[in-house]
Amino acid sequence: MKNLYKEVMDLNMMEDDDRKKDVAKAFFDKLNFMELPEYFNWASEIFEGMHVKERGDKKALIWADINTKESLSFTYTEFAGKGNQCLNSLRNSGVEKGNNMYMMMPIVPETWFASYACIKGGLVAVPTATTMTVRELEFRFETYAPDSLLVDEIYADIVDEALKKVNHTPKIKLVLGKKEGWTSYADLNNQSVEAEAAKTKSDDLLFCFFTSGTTGLPKRVGHTAVSYPLGHLSTSVMTGIRTDDTHHNLGAPGWAKWAWSSFFAPLNVGATASGFNFTVLDGDKYLDAITTHKISTFCAPPTAWRVFINLDTSKFDFSALRQSIGAGEPLNPEVITRWKELTGTEIRDFYGQTESTAMIGNHPWMNGKMRSGSFGQPSFMYDVALVDDDGKEITVADEPGHIVVKLDKWRSLGLFTEYIGNPEKMASVFMDNYYYTGDRASIDEDGYWWFVGRSDDVIKSADFRIGPFEVESALLEHSSVAESAIVGVPDEKRHQLVKAFVILKPDIKPSKELALELFQHTINILAKFKIPRIIEFVPEVPKTLSGKIRRVELRQQEVDRKAEKTSGREEYFYWNFPELSSKKK
Repeated sequence: MKNLYKEVMDLNMMEDDDRKKDVAKAFFDKLNFMELPEYFNWASEIFEGMHVKERGDKKALIWADINTKESLSFTYTEFAGKGNQCLNSLRNSGVEKGNNMYMMMPIVPETWFASYACIKGGLVAVPTATTMTVRELEFRFETYAPDSLLVDEIYADIVDEALKKVNHTPKIKLVLGKKEGWTSYADLNNQSVEAEAAKTKSDDLLFCFFTSGTTGLPKRVGHTAVSYPLGHLSTSVMTGIRTDDTHHNLGAPGWAKWAWSSFFAPLNVGATASGFNFTVLDGDKYLDAITTHKISTFCAPPTAWRVFINLDTSKFDFSALRQSIGAGEPLNPEVITRWKELTGTEIRDFYGQTESTAMIGNHPWMNGKMRSGSFGQPSFMYDVALVDDDGKEITVADEPGHIVVKLDKWRSLGLFTEYIGNPEKMASVFMDNYYYTGDRASIDEDGYWWFVGRSDDVIKSADFRIGPFEVESALLEHSSVAESAIVGVPDEKRHQLVKAFVILKPDIKPSKELALELFQHTINILAKFKIPRIIEFVPEVPKTLSGKIRRVELRQQEVDRKAEKTSGREEYFYWNFPELSSKKK
């Protein structure tokens, strides 16, 4: 298995050209069909068995707080030692292979160490967002009772309350700080820095991610000792992280994207991972940390990129920045163009899910060949296609369809094992030798993929199907708009109408005149059936910590408003403007 990781390290050090693409294809062609070993433990075999031995004194992790500017760093040897201390403490409390560990912390080094302990010990890591309410935790604990927990002290009270409601007592409760009834994480320094690795089978469950619930109740996504550590070789290749890079991902530990880009993508290839703690994103302070710590590969969600492009970046030295990467939701072309003007790097957008690793994206060898707004081309690890509503593969260019992973030739290593305890959901997404991602896209005649939206987010208005992303992109082209979110709202005549929630740039005030201007702006860009029929100016929209817009929450808000016969303070309707070409819906 070591040779696979070494091949990717060598691959990523190549020049970003067509030869690199050919080598990557040959590598994944081999990986997709090779017989996997019965047992695999990434922590002992790759991290310690290769990286600690070959680059033990190299920095594995840099951490900083963007407000206090406190910073810490850990070598590969120190990182492994901290992880082993955590594992030994868990084992001393009776936690054993196959048990789980909930982790509810901000961006702190202990998140990396605890994740490592879980992998090495064969424990199921359950990343948990710090925004959880008691009710949300209660749902999770009822669904999957915690055997152990690692929690920041500011969240300990709500965790205790949720545990009490479900009448459950974990084997150990670790706390960052001090809390009565909890074991302080600081006590782990007394443990040995050596720990024996669990004998984990390749198909042993190692990760349980509760999905963000953007389109319904959270589901439990299960990943194995292979599907994430080995599957994320697709992510390491797509991000293009080199062994000498310092990589940064702006993401929260409670979600799968953190495991993707803050943990496996850099540590797979012996690079330096980094994490910056913050509560509210301050663009200036964040970019100061990026340039101070000489980040060379930087991944961020659309929410952050939209903040950064509106800053005065002339005071920052981006000379160390080699690659910029976008993930979470598709990036609007205007953002990509502006960031390149500011830093000289082109944001390479890519796509994947909690259920997968990097699946489709703008690979390093596509620099200079990308099409603005396209989210790239498939990873060679995945056999992906588009199918229509009847499950037939689409071969016509530019025709939208459902993104599916084909399973007839091989089952992609990075694909999840199951929705744990939910056979009905499994049956609804695994059909006819396809895995249905729940997302829609189109492919142009040259093989570039274009995101349409979540299948659940697609707006059905009269006889038309409208993807939110295209409408959002059109609004962002207006100089007053900082961000937008598009949803379908109930309508008796057309089933749904397109509604735009618009966040304006600083110092721009909402008004009827501006609403008219935005309506006219979209008419000039979009087909008439796609334009917003309602615009509401809002200060913010609900999002997950990873930056995904919670459209399910916006849709429910509109259903509730319709029932209550209320509307927003700054809400404007297309048909109320006689200046427009038609006042009809």
